[in-house]
Amino acid sequence: MNSFEEYRIEANKEAKNKLKSRKKVVSNLRNKKGKELDSIFRDGHDQAFKKIDCLDCANCCKTVGPLFTSKDITRISKNFKLSQGDFTEKYLRIDEDNDYVLKTLPCPFLSSDNNCNIYSIRPKACKDYPLTDLRDQKKLLKLHLENTKHCPAVNEVFNHITNKVGVK
Repeated sequence: MNSFEEYRIEANKEAKNKLKSRKKVVSNLRNKKGKELDSIFRDGHDQAFKKIDCLDCANCCKTVGPLFTSKDITRISKNFKLSQGDFTEKYLRIDEDNDYVLKTLPCPFLSSDNNCNIYSIRPKACKDYPLTDLRDQKKLLKLHLENTKHCPAVNEVFNHITNKVGVK
């Protein structure tokens, strides 16, 4: 096991152990104004990605997988020279929320060195992940708590935010 894999496992344990206190942090964050909250998350995001390289982990690609929009399906299937129906049949399924998601994990487009074989045309959800640098963070707080269990970077963002805003 490499050192990053050990780090990822420890981050996952930490996320589970800190879930209760992080719910309090999220409760505090709900009281922040939109731009202030976005700034807090952006700062945490920037600090986390000074420490973490996604290519060392790719846990999101191995365990969660993205939602595929119709634009994603059109773009990717065109690149593969497949009809949208054939692409969908080969790679996707409809989940309980009626969204298109991967049939299998890890992502079939993930290479053994954690690079994405469709990086330039990857789904929007992959481009945006882990969402901690987007606007309107208030809408994402619950999702971020869940993502601390899957993404060491989101775990680091929460560590940074907790140190900055604390728990009341």
